Amino acid sequence: MKKYIVLLLVILTTSLSAQNMSLKKVNRYFENKAYSVAIEGYKNLKKTQETQENLADSYFYTLDMENAITTYRALIEEFGPITDNDRLFRYAQALKATNDFKTSDDILSSLLGKSFNYEVFAEDIRKNAPHVFSEKEIVNANGQSDFGMSFYLDNKVAFASARNEESPLYSWNNLPYLDLYSATLTSSGELTNVEPFDMVINTESHESNATFTQDGKTMYFNRTNPERIKIGDAKIANIKIYKAELVDDKWKNVTALPFSSNDYSIEHPTLSKDGKILYFASDMPGGFGSFDIYKVEVNADGTYGTPENLGAKVNTNKREQFPYISRINTLYFSSNGHEGFGNLDVFRSELINGDFSNPVNLGTGVNSNLDDFGYSIDEKRNIGFFSSNRTNEDKLYRFNREENILTKYLVEGLVQDKHSKEILPGSLVTLFDENRNVIQDTIVGKDAYYLFKIEPNKKYTVRGTRKLYIPYDVDFSTDSKGKISHDIYLILESYADAEERIKENEYGQVQVQLEKIYFDFDKWEIRPDAANILNTLVGLLKKYPYMEIEVSAHTDARGPNQYNLELSKKRAASTLEYLVSQGIERNRLKSIGYGEEQPLNECVREGICKDEEYDLNRRCEFTLLK
Repeated sequence: MKKYIVLLLVILTTSLSAQNMSLKKVNRYFENKAYSVAIEGYKNLKKTQETQENLADSYFYTLDMENAITTYRALIEEFGPITDNDRLFRYAQALKATNDFKTSDDILSSLLGKSFNYEVFAEDIRKNAPHVFSEKEIVNANGQSDFGMSFYLDNKVAFASARNEESPLYSWNNLPYLDLYSATLTSSGELTNVEPFDMVINTESHESNATFTQDGKTMYFNRTNPERIKIGDAKIANIKIYKAELVDDKWKNVTALPFSSNDYSIEHPTLSKDGKILYFASDMPGGFGSFDIYKVEVNADGTYGTPENLGAKVNTNKREQFPYISRINTLYFSSNGHEGFGNLDVFRSELINGDFSNPVNLGTGVNSNLDDFGYSIDEKRNIGFFSSNRTNEDKLYRFNREENILTKYLVEGLVQDKHSKEILPGSLVTLFDENRNVIQDTIVGKDAYYLFKIEPNKKYTVRGTRKLYIPYDVDFSTDSKGKISHDIYLILESYADAEERIKENEYGQVQVQLEKIYFDFDKWEIRPDAANILNTLVGLLKKYPYMEIEVSAHTDARGPNQYNLELSKKRAASTLEYLVSQGIERNRLKSIGYGEEQPLNECVREGICKDEEYDLNRRCEFTLLK
């Protein structure tokens, strides 16, 4: 009760004094991150671009996203587009927090120069995230703004909390300063025996994010500087990592790490299993922007190496914080710079040959559209903890994780030639649903291998296609009678292998070989004898509904060149029209007249060859295009 009386008095006093604060004074509160006080001040000042920008940001930082969006929108309506990129990014994150994903996507796409589509992203994570999570809030009596839980000594845990009613109120959010607590976590997920750490650990400043060596005798934790240092125009209390040692069951020898600084923050420590590498977050100079994840060697003699930035795969120009390194050296961390569900999301990155891989979003369950952080896990038992302000207050959650069965639902295989058994790089493989809608497609690479992710209880068709080959379809299902994974070889047969009439000529063209088609002199209409020959082609085109043909007409060299060209065009077009009249789709056909430009022999001008030699060049050809 005492806490709430004190809080009420502070709010009333702040509200009364805020009515008389000058812009300079309110700005000072804002610069010093006293956002809850600044909000009251800006609300009572004249609306200018500056006051509305700072008011909107103050709402954002105190998680009042509805008021943040209202103020950002009013700012745009009255003063024009937001030109500060960081503020525009905050506006987009606030929109995500209130489920306005379409507007957020539009802003982020324009701001970051790449396409954002929340629905596509969420579906991709649902199918491809390595695990699925079932989470539950930890029962935590008297909890207030609790986060950052870690194990030490059997079933003992440590976490940060603002539950200390005797602690001063923090002007950022009007909550007590953070302290570190120990507790016992029961099998039912309840925190019992909650006690604050000794006063040598907890001070009148913030303490949080404890991590321990395997023997539980060394602790690293955050502590905020008790005094603010002027950096630029603002006074900032940066954060340092401290080390403490357990001696005779008492925490002693509390010292700041030597690479801590008053000029920047180092925070959120986590130790590798062997205790030789300490990971942390920092906004020290030389990073990619805001907070990055670093690592530093912990030497056997108690000294430290030089902090090393984890690089551009892990870090962005936004915030990367709250690292956790698991016993199998998987790095988990929170970021709002990698694409996510909104604000801080938890990601994982694998340590492979000394480098961390591209981060993977953990998906829903752990991640929400507000801040999710402080993740830790026992990967052998697939249980762990994380923190989240998804209810507008920091709370502790426990989870169980299971392998995402959707990652096991797949169809894969190779594309091969039916007769030679050689693989066919560059072939197109397409996945259809049961309604013949295209789900995915790919051009296979040098190994002719394809893989598609699929879903349970569905029917699919996978098709291989290649120029001058007959498309090959395979139907399969993942319902109760089907399988989770399918290994399907797509065996394609070329038209030339399938049909005697289809052959490759000396120029590498694949053509349908038909008897010669004759036209009356100076005519282009299809004669009955020509129709009979063309009906063979009609039969082939109906047998192979994906075959496409170029109909070309050629003349000999006798007569004017232009006359011959026009006559060949008309004969080719007439042939095409006959095929269409027999039920062949026009979009599968192309007609072209070459005149006398493509002779098959040396009869390239009039008067140098016999009639039968000229006759060889008068022809219609049917070349496969597809």
